[in-house]
Amino acid sequence: MSAGRVFAYGAAAGLIGDLLLGDPRRGHPVAAFGRAAGAVERVLWRDHRGWGALHTVVCAGGAVALGGVATRAVRDCAVASVALTGVATWAVVGGTSLAREARAIGRALEAGDVEGARARLPHLCGRDPQALDADGIARAVVESVAENTSDAVVGALVWGAVGGVPGLLGFRAVNTLDAMVGHKSARYRRYGWASARLDDLAGWPGARLTAVLAALAGDDPRGAVRAWRADAGKHPSPNAGPVEASFAGALGVRLGGTLSYGGRVEHRPVLNGAERGVGTRDIERAVRLSRRVGWLALGVCVAARRIAKGRTS
Repeated sequence: MSAGRVFAYGAAAGLIGDLLLGDPRRGHPVAAFGRAAGAVERVLWRDHRGWGALHTVVCAGGAVALGGVATRAVRDCAVASVALTGVATWAVVGGTSLAREARAIGRALEAGDVEGARARLPHLCGRDPQALDADGIARAVVESVAENTSDAVVGALVWGAVGGVPGLLGFRAVNTLDAMVGHKSARYRRYGWASARLDDLAGWPGARLTAVLAALAGDDPRGAVRAWRADAGKHPSPNAGPVEASFAGALGVRLGGTLSYGGRVEHRPVLNGAERGVGTRDIERAVRLSRRVGWLALGVCVAARRIAKGRTS
């Protein structure tokens, strides 16, 4: 069986597995990687970019190497190769957990339980929930769904199409490292620099594909493209900007503005500012758009891999 078919069948199986099973509450492979990366950090940490870069190489390189060894071990068996790709895809994507958490917050808001929604918000993003009212929580959820559609689904599929199982594991490792050490705290401003920059680089193609597919799959394609072109560059993140702007235009809502992380207030630019603010009902609309984008991304990645293979053969 060709590598393209192995990826197509395996990635589809992995997405179906995520849809049916979601993430396990205990023993998730990404959590195991996080514990290993934390152990490496405890050994290597210095307030220095070079040591942080070494941490990134050891952890992300180890994930890629593990994927390469596993791929080589099953390369002579098509069924095992598809199964490995399926398990790897299931392990690295998180669309179902993303949708589950977003919907749980949405149900709490619909029931008028703002405190319950605040209590659940940290499961989805790192913002300070106590500073948010119901509409602010809804906006945070929609923005998180948009960004994580790229980080937790589309980006992984892109790198899976490029590099198979090593690409899948490597992308998730880089993304996890950024979440762990890539933020601008006093401890990680230098140590996490390499992880943050590598995450920007690895996330670039997936973010653009997510923005394109959100425009195609949303309610207002022209509005999505218009918001992307006008506002994406204003966002401090080179990858979250296109994704959030495209989602804002596709959903016909306004995103961005003031937010708080860890007690630090940020005044981010408004995206698609001519439209209305986010309401509770927009959470479900964002989740559905995220789902459509994920499945479209699978189709695009499979087709791109087959086209690339045809040109090289």
